[in-house]
Amino acid sequence: MTGIMTEHILDDLAWRGLISQTTGDDALRAAIDEGPITMYCGFDPTAPSLHIGNLVQILTQRRLQLAGHKPLMLVGGATGLIGDPKMAGERTLNPVEVVHEWVERIRTQIEPFMSFEGENAARMVNNYDWTKDMSAIELLRDVGKYYRLGTMIAKDTVARRLNSDEGISYTEFSYQLLQGMDFLELYRRYGCTLQTGGSDQWGNLTSGTELIRKAEGVSAHALATPLITKADGTKFGKTESGTVWLDAELTSPYAFYQFWLNQADADVIGYLKVFTFLTREEIGRLETAVAEEPFKREAQRTLAWEVTSLVHGEKAAQGAVDASAALFGRGELSALDADTLAGIARELGGVDGAVDTTVTDAFVAAGVIDSRSAVRRAVQEGGAYVNNAKVEDPDAALTSYPPLADGWYVLRRGKKTSGLFRPIA
Repeated sequence: MTGIMTEHILDDLAWRGLISQTTGDDALRAAIDEGPITMYCGFDPTAPSLHIGNLVQILTQRRLQLAGHKPLMLVGGATGLIGDPKMAGERTLNPVEVVHEWVERIRTQIEPFMSFEGENAARMVNNYDWTKDMSAIELLRDVGKYYRLGTMIAKDTVARRLNSDEGISYTEFSYQLLQGMDFLELYRRYGCTLQTGGSDQWGNLTSGTELIRKAEGVSAHALATPLITKADGTKFGKTESGTVWLDAELTSPYAFYQFWLNQADADVIGYLKVFTFLTREEIGRLETAVAEEPFKREAQRTLAWEVTSLVHGEKAAQGAVDASAALFGRGELSALDADTLAGIARELGGVDGAVDTTVTDAFVAAGVIDSRSAVRRAVQEGGAYVNNAKVEDPDAALTSYPPLADGWYVLRRGKKTSGLFRPIA
C-alpha cells in the first residue's frame, strides 16, 4: 500500500466511484479539512468470514487513514446476534458462542489492512462491550425515546418487509436502534463523527447521525459507497461455487485470483479503482491497454495480482499465478504444494476414486471428457494430458504417472479444460 496521499480524500473517493451519497458534501468536506476526524465502519459476524463486498468498506477506511484520519473498525458482537434486516426473510439467529467465535475470525481478517501505529492509529472495537450489561429499560429510556416510529417504518428495507407476506420481527426492526447507539457511543468515547457503509445501509447510517444530533446537539456525518455491480447490472461477488470469501479456507487463493482474472473488459477498470491502491496514472495506462490491446488482459492480471496480494499476501498470489500457468501446461505442476492443489480441486470439483482407476475412467470421473470413447479420440489426437504429460495409452493405470502433492493428478484436454482426480486406497 502507498503512503499518505496528497489529493483531497473526497476527490479521490469520488474518482474511484466510492461515493453514492453523504449527509452533506460541503459539511463533510469542511469537517475533513478541519480534521483529522475519527470515523468508523461496522462489520457484523453473521458468517465465519467477510466477503469481497465487505472489502470495499475496509479499503475505504484504509484510504481515509492514509489521508490522515483515525479509523475505528467495529466488529458487532452485539448486532451480530440479531443481524440487520434483509430485503426478504428473517435471518437465522446464531448461537452466542458461534457469534463470538466469528467476531475473532473477522477481527483477524480486518487487522492486516489497517495501521495500528502513529497519531492516526486504527482501533478495533466491539459493540458487545457497551451493550452486554444494558437493560431493556435503559435501551428504551436512553435510546428509544429519540426514535420516531414513522421514520423507522419508512426505512427502505423495513418498508419492503412490512409490505411482504413474511413481515418483519421486532428483533430485526430494532436493529437500527442498536446501530444508531453504536455511533453515539463511539462519538462519546472517541469523538467519532463519520460513519461509512454501503448504500443499502443508508437508513442505518442516518439512524446514528440523527441520534447524535438529538442526544448531543452535534452534527455527525455519513458516507455511503455504491453497491458494486457488473457492467450489465448483475450482482457482483458471486461465482458458480458461491460467495467469494476473504477466508482462504472458504475461497482458496487460487479461486480468489481466478475470480479477479476472469473479469470482463467493461468492468476491470472500475474494479481497479475500487479494490486497489494504484494511482490515477497507473490505472489510466491500464485503461489504454484495455482499449488498444484487450487480448493481453494486462488490466485483469494486474487486478488479480493486486487484490490477491492485499488479501492473502504476495506469496499466495504468486502461488496462484504459478498454479494458473501450470494447470494449463505453461509451468511445473510438481512445484505446486498440497494447499494450492486442494484449492484448485475445490474450484474445479476434484474427485477421489479407486486406486486402480485407468486414465480413461479418471478423465470421465473428473468431468474433463464426457465419455470413454471421447477420451480415446482425445488421446489419438494428442490432446489428453496427465500432469502435463501427453497420454499415449488410455487404458494405462493413472498411478503409472508420478503423482503430485497429496496424491493428486491434473487431467487436461487441450489447453483449457482441466480437472483433478485422486486415487484413494
